[in-house]
Amino acid sequence: MLTQTNLETRLFHDILQSIYNGDISVLEQTILKLHTAEQKLGDFENIFKLLYDGIIVVDNEGMVTMLSDSYADFLGIEEPDSAIGRHCTEVVENSRMHIVIRTGQAEIGHIQRVNGQDIMVMRVPVVRDDKVVGAVGKVMFQNLQELKVLGERLNTMETKLNYYRQELKRVQGAKYSFDNIVGNSEKIREVKNLAGKVAKSRSTILIMGESGTGKELFAHAIHHSSSRCDGPFIRLNCAAIPIELMESELFGYEDGAFTGARKGGKPGKIELAAGGTLFLDEIGDMPLEMQVKLLRVLQEKEYERIGGTRLSEADVRFIAATNRNLQEMIAEGKFREDFYYRLNVFTIEIPPLRDREEDIATAAYYLVGKLNQELGTCISTLDDCVLALFQSYRWPGNIREMENVLERSMNIAEGTVIRLEHLPLYLKNVQNKEPRVSASVCTLQEEVERAERRAIISALQKTSGNKQKAAELLGVHRASLYRKIEKYGIDIPELGS
Repeated sequence: MLTQTNLETRLFHDILQSIYNGDISVLEQTILKLHTAEQKLGDFENIFKLLYDGIIVVDNEGMVTMLSDSYADFLGIEEPDSAIGRHCTEVVENSRMHIVIRTGQAEIGHIQRVNGQDIMVMRVPVVRDDKVVGAVGKVMFQNLQELKVLGERLNTMETKLNYYRQELKRVQGAKYSFDNIVGNSEKIREVKNLAGKVAKSRSTILIMGESGTGKELFAHAIHHSSSRCDGPFIRLNCAAIPIELMESELFGYEDGAFTGARKGGKPGKIELAAGGTLFLDEIGDMPLEMQVKLLRVLQEKEYERIGGTRLSEADVRFIAATNRNLQEMIAEGKFREDFYYRLNVFTIEIPPLRDREEDIATAAYYLVGKLNQELGTCISTLDDCVLALFQSYRWPGNIREMENVLERSMNIAEGTVIRLEHLPLYLKNVQNKEPRVSASVCTLQEEVERAERRAIISALQKTSGNKQKAAELLGVHRASLYRKIEKYGIDIPELGS
């Protein structure tokens, strides 16, 4: 049974909660309960007097029925009881309580000028049986400086929140866009155009291509251009996960699901990728038993943690990639046909580097710029012989192999030019085994440049580094000598001008 004391306690709690939260509906309902229980507002006089906030209560004629001590003190009224029975406009400067009673419309966050000071207030009508029976006013901020400080704190918190959102997106989001995929050949432009179109949908994508062609780069770019770009981009390398751990990595597990399970359970990649994209790299290496389980996720769009009893929605966009011939694997019984067709909603085939020769130089210089930043080097030029070799080589490892070759060469090169002698031995052997007309010309040109380089070094040594005298000795203009010194990356201490 609800006693008088319990009722008052509950109503007091509701009033406090509604006042501090600014919840109009709760405040109205609470005061209506007072009327229903035939409780006079005067019964709560001591409660209101204890409140820090400035509170004023008026009846349906605008007459003050309650004034908190703090509000009275702010108004300069020594005895709060002296305001009881007086009209609100006589008690509070610029009061609009009587207007709220007339309109029945709450006013939240209004600025009111009182005693030469701007305060922020809220005024709430009290309605019973569709009739306004009074109103409650509350001072939200006696000093607008408090509001300014609060606003600054909120801005600081919002800035931090945005920072953490950006950091989370940086860690879990896509790292690359279509702008990072270099090349102007017709083949690569067609592939980028197709990938850009399908990125807008939620369809599953299968990316095919040789090792090193940039399958993961395309997956990042597709996610970056999709409507899920603000969601996470989660990667699972199917070839790197042991078979016995594959299921828990993909679906996660509940607390106590198996011996050694982490306390509290662990989310799987599908759960982590919620609202974003799950990239299944090397899908051709996924075990057959896992293909069956993932097929259900692709079909039903739901999954279940290991040891769990609740189905969860798989709000994930799947992108798979492989360098293997899945149709041959199907014929050999190493890949499920139904799983293949569920993955193969939209296929993107990335052409190998050898099939787009016009992109080789562009890719090489792009990688040089990227590696310069990573290695702190200053390579600016690839020798013509190097470019000719790059364009004649078949690049079985594609872009990844080219990057490895360039990184090795840039670590041992002196100066700003990469030459044939800086390349790995196997590439130089390829050139020797497969001579071409262009390669013969290149070899002659290389010998000429080597001779020229030796002559310049010899002249500088004889003139103790004096470039003017060295130019005269060589019979060339000084400016021409400077260009060749820079071209060949000659670094000899300068002893003269």
